[in-house]
Amino acid sequence: MTTWMTILGIVVFVVGLLFSIAWHELGHLTTAKMFGIRVPQYMVGFGPTIFSRKKGDTEYGIKAVPLGGYIRMIGMFPPGDDGKLQARSTSPFRGMIEDARSAAFEELQPGDEHRLFYTRRPWKRVIVMFAGPFMNLVLAVVIFMSVLMGFGINTQTTQVSSVSDCVISASAKTDKCPAGAKDSPAKAAGLRAGDKIVTFNGHPVPDWGTLQDQIRRTTGPATLVVERHGTRQTLHADLIENKVAKTDGHGGYVPGQYVTAGFLGFTPASGIVQQTFGQSVDRMGNMVSQGVDSLVQVPGKIPDLWNAAFNGAERKQDSPMGVVGAARVGGEVFSLHIPPEQRVATMLFLVAGFNLSLFLFNMLPLLPLDGGHIAGALWESLRRAFAKIVRRPDPGPFDVAKLMPVAYVVAGIFVCFTLLVLVADVVNPVKLT
Repeated sequence: MTTWMTILGIVVFVVGLLFSIAWHELGHLTTAKMFGIRVPQYMVGFGPTIFSRKKGDTEYGIKAVPLGGYIRMIGMFPPGDDGKLQARSTSPFRGMIEDARSAAFEELQPGDEHRLFYTRRPWKRVIVMFAGPFMNLVLAVVIFMSVLMGFGINTQTTQVSSVSDCVISASAKTDKCPAGAKDSPAKAAGLRAGDKIVTFNGHPVPDWGTLQDQIRRTTGPATLVVERHGTRQTLHADLIENKVAKTDGHGGYVPGQYVTAGFLGFTPASGIVQQTFGQSVDRMGNMVSQGVDSLVQVPGKIPDLWNAAFNGAERKQDSPMGVVGAARVGGEVFSLHIPPEQRVATMLFLVAGFNLSLFLFNMLPLLPLDGGHIAGALWESLRRAFAKIVRRPDPGPFDVAKLMPVAYVVAGIFVCFTLLVLVADVVNPVKLT
């Protein structure tokens, strides 16, 4: 049964991946057609074509390798300085530029002269290139908000899971009470496992974050109202200063870092809690912030990734994952011994996280990514505006094709990184904890 559930989880993730790719390319397709650009192809996947059908002037299809997708637009790059579309050169770098330029016009048909991508105003080109990543962002937001507000997420609550017997520093290497240790303030006040803390010093505490913040800012006498077996009781505690784990501002803890703060001495229980709209928006903001941080930190994680792939080192939980690794995690999600609705919620979170990553990655201002074309269109707009202000001749379209040697380098780096992640995902995968 576990094997079948694992296979089902992988299949569901792959379907979600294909939908995300198709959704991304749909953004490019619809906006390109809206601005009158001819689109010969709309494809999901790479490699040999499995299925295709032509409707109007666009061929729609699915290819064998579900690792991406694309649309082909006529005239992605302007003609060369000589106005020719297929001039040749013996220079390898110039050859790259001319190959890209030639490919942009290879399906040119009579009447397409006014349906070329590069002839559109820069703001229209920005919309066309931004529409793809934006569709991923929209999908990520919709899924995240639906899961947070509809299913809820596993989070710490104001209910007490256990009470500390004594005062121990968070940096201590043991959780056993040493001889002569003082009782924890929670134990001395009579707090018990199962109690739900309703107010702290007269202030309602609707969630764990609020209660944790108030506890850490308090030393000395404090009044707690708890709900115990359906009735409310008032407890009096005397909080003390203690070394506690530092929080990261997002509900988690910073490993190995501590601060001195107020200490009560209990462990909160965890449970599935539906989030309010405001809490969901706040969590979405945190996810975007963490996604940006993770993207910035990717180069620094390559040595650890290499050691995990080839030297048998431990694969860290925050290690970059590829499609294979994510699909494997999807399989593990469906094989977990948790309620079915939580399996679905976790899988949706995985797909939403993939879409958020697609948005952030594609917005990098580097060719061949969408962000590179956006940067080129914006630069053209600035260049033309400056020429107009200083009354110089219009410099014309910015020739993005001249950046193709850089694009090939970026693509080469990305391919090498993808292969490294693939090896690590196969031989030393990230596993659910």
